[in-house]
Amino acid sequence: MNTFEEINLKGYVEEYIDPTLDLFAEIEKLKKEKNAVILAHYYQDGDIQDIADYIGDSLGLSQQAAKTDADIIVFAGVHFMAETAKILSPTKKVLLPDLKAGCSLADSCPPHLFKKFKEQYPDHLVITYVNCTAELKALSDIVCTSSNAVQIVESLPKDQKIIFGPDKNLGAYVAKKTGRDLVLWNGACMVHEIFSQEKITRLKERYPGAKLLAHPECEDVILKMADYIGSTTGILKYATNSPEKEFIVATEPGIIHQMQKENPDKVFIPAPPNNQCACNDCPHMKRNTLEKLYLCIKNEMPEITVPDHIIEKAVLPIERMLEISARLGL
Repeated sequence: MNTFEEINLKGYVEEYIDPTLDLFAEIEKLKKEKNAVILAHYYQDGDIQDIADYIGDSLGLSQQAAKTDADIIVFAGVHFMAETAKILSPTKKVLLPDLKAGCSLADSCPPHLFKKFKEQYPDHLVITYVNCTAELKALSDIVCTSSNAVQIVESLPKDQKIIFGPDKNLGAYVAKKTGRDLVLWNGACMVHEIFSQEKITRLKERYPGAKLLAHPECEDVILKMADYIGSTTGILKYATNSPEKEFIVATEPGIIHQMQKENPDKVFIPAPPNNQCACNDCPHMKRNTLEKLYLCIKNEMPEITVPDHIIEKAVLPIERMLEISARLGL
């Protein structure tokens, strides 16, 4: 049996698994026995997406975490997502297959530094992108996702001064779309920062009919090339509803699994980064595996905990986001 110390050191439960075991069947059995629900982000491996009860982007996953009647939430995503689930469902047990599934964007905004930054603008409302720590959410007035950031800013009075963090690219995109002058924190996502303009240009030459779909966390130079800019859910819907047959996808390539399932007759090409890799996997998202997921449910570890005083403060901006989203029909 793994001790808490061992799990905290490694980040996950390590046990021998019989290679003949049908992990899909075992996970389904454990879900029923324990009244557990698996929430998975679009950036997870295909096997994890296929076993999940709900697959979505940050907004959809937050909505599901808030309303589930399961006793255990198994979050196949990264640390801040599991924290958000715990904040919204504090009485439920929240599990994460690998505690070290972090987030470069969340890491780019240490709460103690953001607190000092916030103090420089005492008359500003703080909107933070959901891709941040529980402590950062506790310093916020409203949380947003890439699905609703523009609409949330537009729902506020035009003279309202706003700090937006931690993603500078999403913040710049929101400022451009809304015409608001936002004070931006200088953070970014490693996955969306390294798409290569040159390589995408070459891809567009090879596939002249292909539409470029980009996430607003991408740099402006990539967004200017895009035929569509949207959240992972938005990108998926656009590709499904579009009459076009070829798409270059500038976000984490895990989304392509769902795109291909929903559109088997279409071609999806992951946008290449500016290094030697063919596609741009998030190393944090990909820390979760089917084996770790199985052992996580079986042992009910690793468990995510958030201090009560952080939950009390962090739940308010998340609830405000959910209220605004519900009002706007998002």
